Amino acid sequence: MKLLEKHAIFEKNSIILVVGILLMVAIGGLVEIVPLFYLENTIEKTEGMRPYTPLELAGRNIYIREGCYTCHSQMIRSTRDEVERYGHYSLAAESMYDHPQLWGSKRNGPDLARVGNKYSDEWHREHLMEPSSVVPETIMPGYPFLAETKLKYQLIDHDIKVNQMIGVPYTDEMVLNAVADLKAQLDEDSDDYDAFMERYPNAQVRDFDGDTTQITEMDALIAYLQMLGTLVDFSIYNDNENNR
Repeated sequence: MKLLEKHAIFEKNSIILVVGILLMVAIGGLVEIVPLFYLENTIEKTEGMRPYTPLELAGRNIYIREGCYTCHSQMIRSTRDEVERYGHYSLAAESMYDHPQLWGSKRNGPDLARVGNKYSDEWHREHLMEPSSVVPETIMPGYPFLAETKLKYQLIDHDIKVNQMIGVPYTDEMVLNAVADLKAQLDEDSDDYDAFMERYPNAQVRDFDGDTTQITEMDALIAYLQMLGTLVDFSIYNDNENNR
């Protein structure tokens, strides 16, 4: 009864109620924020993560330019239905080199965080050129011009340099060899293949658009899509969770 009487003070006096709310919010905020000042890094290091290759970065730029992120998210929540449909929930480290992040919250199409190697390059080509040919119920527009538009890669080293300046761990060697590395990812017989693979471990090397006579925007976009979700070995995380 006495507790209820004390609580009545807040119910009858709006100023005291506001002060009480602000006090509790301040305490809660401090409890959440203060520990962060004592952490060197809030992102857990994850084996396998690396910066984007020049070709993947060019593809990501096209992905952003065409507004793909407005219909496709790249963040799998930890709820059971999300994990069963799309795969292991997203890790913070997976987007640590993204500027900007493309997590998204609207899905007119499926989440793409784990789309890498889920479909063949041919499937992606058909899907981008005429989406309804592989997904009849889709509302996605076609992007056939990507297969005809030559990729403007001559200044890709500038993109690499800017990312280096804002904290992405690109080396000066990666900046210097950006154009050569972009071409090397499309040709496993390239003289620069070994050096490229040393700079970008586990990168996928092949012609992505099916046309070896030119480097197109389709090459870059498919290279980016085929990389998504492939850098981290999630079997390690699944085994750890199953052993709990």
